[in-house]
Amino acid sequence: MQNYYGKYELAGIPVAVSCRTGFIKRHCAGFETDADPWETFIITAKDVEYERKYADRPDYPDGYLEYLSFYRKYCESAARDGVLLFHSSAIAVDGKAYLFTAPSGTGKSTHTRLWREMLGADAVMVNDDKPLLRVKDGGTIVYGTPWMGKHGLGSNISAPVDGICFIERSKTNSIERIEVGQALPVLLSQTYRPHDPTAMACVLPMVAKMARDIPVWKLRCNISAEAAQLSYTTLTGKELKK
Repeated sequence: MQNYYGKYELAGIPVAVSCRTGFIKRHCAGFETDADPWETFIITAKDVEYERKYADRPDYPDGYLEYLSFYRKYCESAARDGVLLFHSSAIAVDGKAYLFTAPSGTGKSTHTRLWREMLGADAVMVNDDKPLLRVKDGGTIVYGTPWMGKHGLGSNISAPVDGICFIERSKTNSIERIEVGQALPVLLSQTYRPHDPTAMACVLPMVAKMARDIPVWKLRCNISAEAAQLSYTTLTGKELKK
């Protein structure tokens, strides 16, 4: 039995969800909309069991698995409208966004925390884990989402993407620009890849456009303020304010 119905706007797309628990309502607060939904996603018991099968833990409550299923269904559908999920920690500075991506546990969230400590109120978290990107001819826009990762850092804002940085751990700090041919597989590895072939066919050209249009960097770094300073001055082209 479906006990809950809600409407939310994600990356500019109004959608609705019907499910059995109130978990989505609690965790999607701040993204509600009164607009007529483009699509309604119905989360069933079968969807919950699918998420449980592939979750990293078997003991997640049904509500949390409904929350994951909602996002998966949205991302499968939204790919056809030029929207994709890009696993990253996204931070906005002076109206432009910078995305830090890496395999889980590498330190992308720590790196954006160092930016916030360094820049104070000038740096605003867009999303710490699963932001959405809308890839358009005029540029790529990153959007905050309710799926913010374990630290719950993010906001319902958007900003044009001005740089993407792939992080690798190293004892010393260095940064270099990645060419398109190198950037493409890196970006694709961190992008949600839909199961539906027609949706996946929409994702591939979007990722290729990102690789062509957005500066992509590789940062080899330790967890230090010096590493954050290096990435900031390189990605923004600005010196730190005194």
